[in-house]
Amino acid sequence: MIKERIQLIAEEIFNDVVGNRRHLHANPELSFHEVATSAFVAAKLDELGIPYVRMADNGLVGLIVGNKPSNQVVALRADMDALPITEINDVPYKSQNVGVMHACGHDAHTSSLLGTATILSRIKNDFGGTVKLIFQPAEEKLPGGANLMIQQGVLENPKPQAVIGQHVMPFIDAGKVGFRAGKYMASTDEIYVKVIGKGGHGAQPQQNIDPVIITAHMLTALQQVISRFADPKNPSVLSFGKVIANGATNVIPNEVYLEGTFRTMDETWRAEAHIRMKKLAEGLCESMGAKCEFNIMKGYPYLINEEKLTANVKGFAVDYLGKENVLDLDIWMAGEDFAYFSHAADSCFYRLGTRNESRGITSSVHTPTFDIEETALLGGTGLMAYIALKQLGN
Repeated sequence: MIKERIQLIAEEIFNDVVGNRRHLHANPELSFHEVATSAFVAAKLDELGIPYVRMADNGLVGLIVGNKPSNQVVALRADMDALPITEINDVPYKSQNVGVMHACGHDAHTSSLLGTATILSRIKNDFGGTVKLIFQPAEEKLPGGANLMIQQGVLENPKPQAVIGQHVMPFIDAGKVGFRAGKYMASTDEIYVKVIGKGGHGAQPQQNIDPVIITAHMLTALQQVISRFADPKNPSVLSFGKVIANGATNVIPNEVYLEGTFRTMDETWRAEAHIRMKKLAEGLCESMGAKCEFNIMKGYPYLINEEKLTANVKGFAVDYLGKENVLDLDIWMAGEDFAYFSHAADSCFYRLGTRNESRGITSSVHTPTFDIEETALLGGTGLMAYIALKQLGN
């Protein structure tokens, strides 16, 4: 049976997949700078005899065509970029690029998809249809590699009926996967604010326009945009993580600078909230004698997993891994540029468990101690190959 063949090959190539992952982990590159990473992937595709084209500078799109007749197409996506984090793990494959780290598992995604490509290449005689391999740059930085690749035609010629992506999840044990149909991840907008007043001596506030006090009022008032105007059934988050008022104990500064994020799962409300936040901030500051520069950098849209496709893919995962290893997930207010694929085609984005408490592999993504339980790659490579073939109708 096809499942047993996939599992057998996944076991045979496991050490190679781990080796690829460790090479990528030791040689991370930031968003839009994945030159060596792209070259490494291209060399592996060449070894497999898989034709590919370059897209969005460092992106690669390969095609595997089964030898049985079929016009069905499925796309599999992996991102390749790393983060500006200094790794502190003491492992043989620790990042050799100081200040850059694969702290979000994109090394695992890329090596896993290369493993999936190896499996599919070996069984081309046993399936019909086309598998499009999308090795995507720049997931971590706006405007997002997914957006750029879609603009450049990654979902055309041939056009996939479904796009599948997986992402590591350190809160799920290795060997398990998680799914959620419908809305899953949030849109992500960056907010940059400057409140400009008139600084002076802290003992003479009557001579100043205090931007610190005005900022305090503004921050409290902005939360009411969420609590009073958003539909309570629509998740929304507004957080400010940077506030700089560079005065002193007796110095009121001229201005206060802020950075924050706004996240939600409804595009209509998202647009309305942008208008309301800007209007409120500017009006409140003006009423207190200050000026407000309120800028919103619109980021990724919310991610939605197509209901029927996700139900099917979840069923394939149950077939491949067993029901006890397939979990249901809650919504997650983090962002992901796979969301662009989910708005352009029927898509499913699921989670690959990478946790191993007994080995201390529990750190969250985007931390300097993040790592994965590498046995997760055994299921990651095989499951994605199985999903692709089943989705193609084999």
